[in-house]
Amino acid sequence: MARVFSGIQPTGTKHLGNLLGALVHWARRQDEDDCIYCIVDLHSITIPIDPVELHDSSVRLAATLFAVGIDVERSILFLQSHVREHSELAWILSCTATYGELGRMTQFKEKSEGRDSVSVGIFTYPVLQAADILLYDTDRVPVGEDQRQHIELTRDIAQRFNGRYGDTFVLPEASIPKVGARIMDLQEPTRKMSTSIGGPGTIWFDDDAATVRKKIMRAVTDAGSEVRHDVAGKPGVSALLDVMAAVSGEPIAALEERYAGQGYGGFKKDVAEATVAFLEPIQARYRELMADPAELERLLARGADRARESAVPVMERVRDAVGFVR
Repeated sequence: MARVFSGIQPTGTKHLGNLLGALVHWARRQDEDDCIYCIVDLHSITIPIDPVELHDSSVRLAATLFAVGIDVERSILFLQSHVREHSELAWILSCTATYGELGRMTQFKEKSEGRDSVSVGIFTYPVLQAADILLYDTDRVPVGEDQRQHIELTRDIAQRFNGRYGDTFVLPEASIPKVGARIMDLQEPTRKMSTSIGGPGTIWFDDDAATVRKKIMRAVTDAGSEVRHDVAGKPGVSALLDVMAAVSGEPIAALEERYAGQGYGGFKKDVAEATVAFLEPIQARYRELMADPAELERLLARGADRARESAVPVMERVRDAVGFVR
């Protein structure tokens, strides 16, 4: 199986769109690839963040990922700060990367534009990202199109290092994953659910059943009563069909056929019940883990141990290549 690396920042409360668009696919991918999943808490401090918030959001995200089905024996899930080789390799790679190529990174330009003072971490975090990937002899990195530039930089740094010190790093490939469920805001169905915007059209991961039902029953629909997927003409109904298809696993065409001529009321009720049924077991496991810090700590420690099993030999290879004394 191919070695696949994915990272996720712990900041922000997760919502239904995060689960259906990405996290459940992480769990499914465990049967297809050799997966390494990293909660990239080191990346989160490139901008000021309250320490208590960072700690708590990291714990909550870990519990969420385990709850959706990430298995520490089938894949590796760990906190980036628990494996110090990430920071060490980032420094070595920063001596290989160049000022010019980091300055050309689109995200740096966007984040620094108009600001008098910018964290050095914002400038150099693509090097840390490269270290995250190269530390595990990664074959593929599933990324959105906006992150492709970072994978190209990772390859450039690795090739330059290999050329200077000898064949050391595997060159990873960017992989644009199959599009996950695109979950739209239930009150503004022309935009996706958003952690930063939130609002009554967002179903949060920790919403109880009554709240989920209320939000779906109050979801914006469209003129007429036909349950049909038409993003331009019927964005509200289309958003609900996307949710129903994602939580139930049924094709949208089959749902359109089932609800033909039935109107919106019964359809909304079924979407609400299917969404509750999807969330409840995940939420129950999440609550179990949050109530058992020792078990959560054990799982994270197991993940960090397994990550080090891969990271330490690579780091020894790098130190030898550079000429550091053992």
